[in-house]
Amino acid sequence: MAYLAPIHRPSSVRHAIKLNLLDPQEECLVLAKANRIEIWVPAPEGLVMLHSKAIYGRISMLAKIRPAGTQIDHLFIGTIRFQYFTVAWNSETQNLETVQSFEDATEKYVQDSYSQERVLVDPKGKFLVMELFQGILSLIKITKPRKGAGKNTTQYLEVPDQVRITELKVLSSCFLHTETNRPKVAFLYDAMRRGMRVATYRLINEKMEFSSFDPAKDKENDIDDLCNGASHLIPIPHGEDGEKRYIGRNTTVTKAQLGGFIVVGETKMTYVDDESNATVELFLEEASIFVAWERYDDLRYLLADEYGILHLLTINVDGAYVTGMNLGRLGKVTKATVMVYMGNDVLFIASHVGDSQIIRLHLDTFGNGRTNEEAHTETHTRTNTDSEVEPIEVLQTLANIAPVLDFVIMDMGGREGEAVTNEYSSGQARLITCSGAHEEGSLRSVRSGVGLEDVGILADMEGIREVFSLQSSDQSLDDVLVVSLPTETRIFVFDTEGEIEEVEDYRGMVLNEHTLLAMNLPGGMLLQITPTSASILGLGPSYVVANWKPPAGQMITAASANAGHLLVSANGTTLVSLDIVQGLKEVAVQNLSNGEQVACIHLPAEATSVGIVGFWKSGSISILSLNDLQIVHSEDLRRTNNASIPRDIVMVQALPRESSGPSLFVAMEEGTVLAFNVDKSNYSLSGRKSIVLGTQQAKFKALPRSNGLFNVFATCEHPSLIYGAEGRVVYSAVTAEDAICVCSFNSEAYPGSVIVATEEHLKISQIDAERRTHVRTLPMGQTIRRIAYSAKEKAFGIGCIRRQLYEGEEFITGSFQMVDDVLLQDLGKPHEFKTANGPELIECVIRAKLPVSHGDGLPAERFIVGTSFLNESMAQEKVGGRILIFALDKNKSPFLVLSRELKGACRSLAFMNGKIVAALVKTVIIYDYNETTKVSAELTKVATYRTSTCPIDLDVRGNIIAVADMMKSVSLLEFVPGEDGLDAKLNEIARHQEACWSTGVISIDDESYLETDADGNLIVLRRNSEGLTLEDKKMLDVTSEINLGEMVNKIQPIDVEPSPGAMVVPKAFLATTEGSIYLFSTILPASQELLINLQNRMAVMITTLGDLNFNDYRSFKNSVREASEPFRFVDGELLERFLDVDEEVQEEICRGLGPSVEDVRGVVEELKRLH
Repeated sequence: MAYLAPIHRPSSVRHAIKLNLLDPQEECLVLAKANRIEIWVPAPEGLVMLHSKAIYGRISMLAKIRPAGTQIDHLFIGTIRFQYFTVAWNSETQNLETVQSFEDATEKYVQDSYSQERVLVDPKGKFLVMELFQGILSLIKITKPRKGAGKNTTQYLEVPDQVRITELKVLSSCFLHTETNRPKVAFLYDAMRRGMRVATYRLINEKMEFSSFDPAKDKENDIDDLCNGASHLIPIPHGEDGEKRYIGRNTTVTKAQLGGFIVVGETKMTYVDDESNATVELFLEEASIFVAWERYDDLRYLLADEYGILHLLTINVDGAYVTGMNLGRLGKVTKATVMVYMGNDVLFIASHVGDSQIIRLHLDTFGNGRTNEEAHTETHTRTNTDSEVEPIEVLQTLANIAPVLDFVIMDMGGREGEAVTNEYSSGQARLITCSGAHEEGSLRSVRSGVGLEDVGILADMEGIREVFSLQSSDQSLDDVLVVSLPTETRIFVFDTEGEIEEVEDYRGMVLNEHTLLAMNLPGGMLLQITPTSASILGLGPSYVVANWKPPAGQMITAASANAGHLLVSANGTTLVSLDIVQGLKEVAVQNLSNGEQVACIHLPAEATSVGIVGFWKSGSISILSLNDLQIVHSEDLRRTNNASIPRDIVMVQALPRESSGPSLFVAMEEGTVLAFNVDKSNYSLSGRKSIVLGTQQAKFKALPRSNGLFNVFATCEHPSLIYGAEGRVVYSAVTAEDAICVCSFNSEAYPGSVIVATEEHLKISQIDAERRTHVRTLPMGQTIRRIAYSAKEKAFGIGCIRRQLYEGEEFITGSFQMVDDVLLQDLGKPHEFKTANGPELIECVIRAKLPVSHGDGLPAERFIVGTSFLNESMAQEKVGGRILIFALDKNKSPFLVLSRELKGACRSLAFMNGKIVAALVKTVIIYDYNETTKVSAELTKVATYRTSTCPIDLDVRGNIIAVADMMKSVSLLEFVPGEDGLDAKLNEIARHQEACWSTGVISIDDESYLETDADGNLIVLRRNSEGLTLEDKKMLDVTSEINLGEMVNKIQPIDVEPSPGAMVVPKAFLATTEGSIYLFSTILPASQELLINLQNRMAVMITTLGDLNFNDYRSFKNSVREASEPFRFVDGELLERFLDVDEEVQEEICRGLGPSVEDVRGVVEELKRLH
């Protein structure tokens, strides 16, 4: 059984729309990212995300609907499984709510739409048209809202009517602006031999019924003589005066009036007046492929092209007549998928292959009449002294790592080794992705957890036990750092510029002892606790205001304080409560009996009347009144057969006060952290949760947040930040494995910083307030097709494809180069592919230690590259690609050791016991490699196997090769070495019999394999080696399957040793075309029933927008077969939502499940820590 958890959410923006969803007066921006809806609103710093919601379906379309009688817009959403619904914003609950939903009932085996699924809403908001299949339209009337059949439902969308159209290959469509109540729709379609044409129809006939779209009687126009590269239709509104159109019947030449449409082409723009059939043409001086458009105003339109150039198309008019058009180049932007003009010269550009951008347009500096050539010339002749503002100003960038073409896993904690030894969530492992395409191509370093970025090293220092920050005056900024060592205390003073000075004395503090506690008190006082005394220190000159010492022969072993009280433990057997306001006056003393000892003490900063004490012998904690040390509440922390001891305690307000009380955290000796909810009225504890952070106790430090809440930094084997988010407490790994202790340090020079002590250094760092995915970018300006990592060379080898446009002609070149593994900087010189066979593209790159027969004879680090030739007609006969072997020189520049020409493209490579396995077109070949000198080697064919169609991916385990075929799923090949004069062989030993368009395969154990396909399915296959018959033994059976909804481009296996008591074992990372990264794991047998039952319960109890069904969403689906639910696959994204729902819902989910709510919380928290 398998488990899947999201590591990085989808970042590609496929759809975007602006509408008055939240407020009648202000528009917001809605983005669709795979299965997520995001609402963004304007803010002073740009756009900020206000709301995010996941649905059970991948979003295929968005539209704006304004039902009659409503003040705000409703959002229409469609999914790739033909499910459609509308949502509206509830201002009281501050949430989206489903209004109406339906499913398209069209025959599912009809051919999909030629370009993409589209939805159109007519300008008057009364009709909706969907294009889902070739030659079929779904027509929907938008009526006055009425009460629906379900509870609290509203209906205003009538049942869809399906009509057939003769225009099959529709590239673009739009509603036109008409002056009647009968909407007109236009279709740009490919008529094959007749070229590109536009057909227009009335949506309804004279009887106000939907048109039959009969071309003989219903087609109003069929316009030809268009650009063969036409791609978009732009509807143009009528003039501002709103006057009725007048078509002169006696004029010799019919003039085109406003109210028509523009056909956007590669070489010419055509304005068409659909009423008079008059046209106005603009021939482009330089051809371009336009991919998106957006209206700026009635006469100006923004066009984005394939190469990331933004253009302005201007319509020249004389009154209501169109006299011409101009197209001008504005500048370079990200490659657009869709554009949304937000008003006030702000444009949002959504991208699938690059970062999305928010830009400001300065069109007043841009001459509307400039042609592309004039704009291009002006750009090159403008000098640095020109004060003219550029037409484009980038205001904000939204990071996007899609599409992930390839990636590798790098273990930051063990760069000398080969294996990834820790979880991704620890922050030690990072993923290096090949992201984007063409000009937007880049390398991205992706890490999870709370980021800790070093600002600087304050001192080289060993043996630090604790650090404290102080304020020298009543100001709220820290400027004094107290460093506690085993036998001394050192003081560092910071000035306003950040300069640091160590002082030999400070305010009479004891510096020849270990400091247990140092803190500020009201009135400019300081409190210092050492093993021998407790002192309140004033401003001088005598400094010591009050002093308390333990009884003779005793030492202070633990202490904690707040503004009013100090609680100390003497020799671990005596508790003493001191009143700070009364000069450390003893107010209560308690001697422990029955051999009990104090393990830890904590006084909350806000609950000033109580203290919390942990005990060694009983393994319990008690909340005591500081006035008399009487027990207010006691909690036994141990469970059956558990002798663990509480070693540190902290109570803070982690969640907002209006919704929750304080949270109490207890660090147990064996590495477990217990969490409780605290009732502020009586200090009772509830909602116990537990999570394992390591095998040793954690040390807590409360870090204040700007909103008055607190985070808790836990230093241990896997440092974690504990914080409140989305109404729950979250545990997140911190990228600071070497931290021993920390403290907050909010100084003038280093605001919001923390001091971090390690075994060797004292550092000042910046820490994130909560967990996030850390993405670092190296822009490459070209497609990074493949990547391989060499731990020995501490570098990545990358295969690149560069696209350049020169005088209207596109040139493609391939190259192989090296990049530093930490700094992500170029190393050495790239090796460019320049042959007489035309453009050569890299298909695959791997790193391996290959055998050599020169020098010391030890295996050498080499990069193996497989290529294909883009234009086979230019290549030599029977040459379709090459295998290239690269070594690195002293400057880490790659140089060629071997080049082997192949009959076909080399799609994939693998390494097997000193041999190279290559997947060519319809063939898998095993080669022997022999390197005779540093610059020469030879490949010898050892064995071959003929595949069903085209092998896409390879995976090697021992002498078994898994082959992912483009159409015929997965087969297993066994390599049999040649013996006694017989040739080596590749024998097929097992096969998955179903048709499947594979994209990747890896082995997850000796008998099981994970396969991904082009339909977004994940399939776990198991070899039936124990079958009764030979036919059974040759079968690969499906043991788990789920539909991800996104196509996986790359799978990378990982080897993680599961911790004792683990429920799942991580096996691989998956990267998708939408920029998502997932962690794939197998579920251990003892946990399978619990997790699958929990998923089934949650699928019933938890609903999303549209009331879509979870089982339908995650069920396997391809062109051959469709299942009804996921099979033996658990969706971690669904399980993690258990932490977000109310306790009443949690209790309902757990009813009859077996484990308690607390146990299930712990299970889900533990699973969430995997990433």
